[in-house]
Amino acid sequence: MAPPKTVDPIELSSRLIDTGVADEQIVRVNNALSEIDDNVAVIEAFSNMVTFGTDDGLVCFDASGPFSGTAVVDSLRGWSTDRINTLLYTHGHVDHVGGSGALAADAAERRQPLPEVVGHDNVVPRFERYNATNGYNLIINRRQFGLGLRQRGVGIAFDDDNFLPSDALWPNRTYSTNDSLSVGGLDLELHHDKGETDDHTWAWVPSHRAICPGDLVAWVFPNAGNPQKVQRYPLEWARALRHMDALEPELLIPAHGPPVRGRGRIATVLLTLAESLESLVSQTIDRMNDGASLDDILQSVSLPAEWLARPWMRPVYDEPEFVIRNIWRLYGGWWDLDPAYLKPSPKGELASELVQLGGGTEAFAERAQELVEADDLKLACHLIELAVAADPTSTSLHGIRAEIYEARRAAEQSLMSIGIFSAAAAESREIADGS
Repeated sequence: MAPPKTVDPIELSSRLIDTGVADEQIVRVNNALSEIDDNVAVIEAFSNMVTFGTDDGLVCFDASGPFSGTAVVDSLRGWSTDRINTLLYTHGHVDHVGGSGALAADAAERRQPLPEVVGHDNVVPRFERYNATNGYNLIINRRQFGLGLRQRGVGIAFDDDNFLPSDALWPNRTYSTNDSLSVGGLDLELHHDKGETDDHTWAWVPSHRAICPGDLVAWVFPNAGNPQKVQRYPLEWARALRHMDALEPELLIPAHGPPVRGRGRIATVLLTLAESLESLVSQTIDRMNDGASLDDILQSVSLPAEWLARPWMRPVYDEPEFVIRNIWRLYGGWWDLDPAYLKPSPKGELASELVQLGGGTEAFAERAQELVEADDLKLACHLIELAVAADPTSTSLHGIRAEIYEARRAAEQSLMSIGIFSAAAAESREIADGS
């Protein structure tokens, strides 16, 4: 089967970087393969597969996810039928490892040996954590990727019993800090740096002057603040980006979005991403050192709007506000400095007291609707949450709550926010409709 045709990804990235204008789809989920250098190909999926041909089979970075693995393998096999010698995991997120079962099935069908699977030492503990928190991960990923992605035309379902697919290949070679591989005449240098995860690998391929950064570059604002996931590491992330730039690469092949060619363009992407993360960290820590509360910091720390308009830095997945919260958690713990919330009353009891003082749930709901009309969706959400917490079985309140969160969802840009607000709206819509 021939790989599907697509606009050349190098041309796309060059145009986006040179113009600074994001006027077309950047992260393309078409499972199309493009050969971008001699014996180097990228398959653009929800998570890309990057492949190098060698004299002893293929070296692949990531296997894409469980929902795209088979299509990615089909595209790969339209380019090469060589055995997959090595599968390198840039990190253990399911959209990067979940498609490995399709690679295993392909190897069995072709009577080829399974690849050696390489990853950082922390990939295996991540897999173990996924299995231990399977139910939680199914819930939060349905919330994060469900309706929000379907609205953008990407169909992803987490309907199986296992968040980490049972046929996923586990690493059989791991390393701690740095490692090197030589496969069929291709040399690779592996580097570990914390960033989006604690198990991240990025690679330097000297013969192509290429960097495979995994999710450390993803054509969105860095995913360093995800509100539903474990700790992220923005300063370490920035240091990794600067380390990559110091190697003076000529080819950058990320795990999401198109590859980038050219020293100048690559430096622009790497260094502006690093600068944005460093700025958030320094601003936040400076305010912490002044004794500011988390709320104070959230209202005072920001990045210039023109930075966030760059095509490779738009906050369409994560956003700076969430990164600030993660910086606070990393350096200061979970308490936000509000003494009442160190050991708070149950939410329902607090809501009932406030609602009673404020004239009842109908008054709160009416005021919330007025605030929507005044375009103050943040405050409207606070009031309707108090009303519903005080009377959680009211179908009329849930109907209003659904309308408010539908409006809130429509006003948001980042997938994180869209997913959570969509889930809140759907939850109340189901109660309001009695379904």
